[in-house]
Amino acid sequence: MQTLFDIRGKVALVTGGVNGLGRMIAEGLLHAGAKVYVTTRSAAAAGQAQQELSKIGECVALAADISTAEAATALARDIQSRESRLDVLVNNAGKTWGARLESFPDKAWASVMAVNVQAPFTLVRELLPLLQASASIEDPSRVINIGSLAGAVVERIDAYSYAASKAAIHHLSSVLAAELAGRHITVNAVVPGYFPTTMTAHIRKDDAQLAQLVHRIPLARLGHPDDIAGLCIFLSSRAGRYITGAQLFVDGGLSGCR
Repeated sequence: MQTLFDIRGKVALVTGGVNGLGRMIAEGLLHAGAKVYVTTRSAAAAGQAQQELSKIGECVALAADISTAEAATALARDIQSRESRLDVLVNNAGKTWGARLESFPDKAWASVMAVNVQAPFTLVRELLPLLQASASIEDPSRVINIGSLAGAVVERIDAYSYAASKAAIHHLSSVLAAELAGRHITVNAVVPGYFPTTMTAHIRKDDAQLAQLVHRIPLARLGHPDDIAGLCIFLSSRAGRYITGAQLFVDGGLSGCR
């Protein structure tokens, strides 16, 4: 039982792991003993993040913009040049676009779907050799796709392409789980609710809006970093090895208590 949640020595990649939910997840994995690669679009931000995160554990921050399939493939090649195996892939990098229906632009679709759906698929495909190198029936490799409450229930947030993309990544996770089970690779979707990130900054700045949101959440608060990090550590550990094709909600009861 003492090793049930042990992930020491595992190698993980967290896309978009410099800020927001990705940073919370990366810090949690590092504290738990994993070697963690994180990505961000900015080389300067990558350098700063590596300096900060390396104080926790072994971390490598890479400048990578995965807004195209070619860029996602290039990231996979970079990881392959550095590692002989990959135990955990966390597809967290995301993009959103908000506008009222009457003015929601066509250009808000391709870019959001590319980052939120195509890039995770491309990374899974291109990193399969590393994932398979680490996989066994007793300790599968893990793919964790970060979805959103907005892709599972109707949230009135005027982010149409984002909501659709997150619904897509939830379903794609199940499809990939069925495909990869025989190769001893689990695939699950983590579905976060409201956390203190840039996507909720406008709400948190308005006391009335924040109070209204918290009132809707059965557990009466926003998510904490440990909430999402703990779930990803669980999925990455021996405790989570028999779970695949699942959507795991970490939303304070917003979905399940409706």
